Amino acid sequence: MNKEEFFQVELVDFPATKIAAFEHRAAPNLIGRSITQFIAWRKENALPPSKSKTFNIIYDDPNVTADADYRFDIACAIKDSVVGNQQGVINKIIPAGQCAKVRITGNDDKLGTVINFLYSRWLPQSIFTLRDYPLFLERVIFYPEVAEADAIMDIYLPIE
Repeated sequence: MNKEEFFQVELVDFPATKIAAFEHRAAPNLIGRSITQFIAWRKENALPPSKSKTFNIIYDDPNVTADADYRFDIACAIKDSVVGNQQGVINKIIPAGQCAKVRITGNDDKLGTVINFLYSRWLPQSIFTLRDYPLFLERVIFYPEVAEADAIMDIYLPIE
């Protein structure tokens, strides 16, 4: 029997954050192609992870969403607006508001477990409800900047 996992949840007020986003709209196993395009855009615009926070917005559960309907944004914080580009990167905003936040260290292996915990365990036992914005991640530090085991990711569940 698997030991039930619990994660430290912190309540935070997330500030409105202007982002440049690449909208991945295809099977989850094709995200690598989208990441490659987004990295090319970041390089062209001199926005490396060391200068611009990296985000992922997760709209759908890949376990229950058809490949053709899967939505996932790859994004970074920006100050200026995105202009037309070959990669299709567009302007978006992560809205300000309260979030439940869990920090994890290591590779993405725990990601599904943490997301499941937030939705199925933490949220029903809390006094909160979901806001009208999807769960999102901030990749605080990640490979190849550090070894995968040392990567840090903050998972945000927008609540009210």
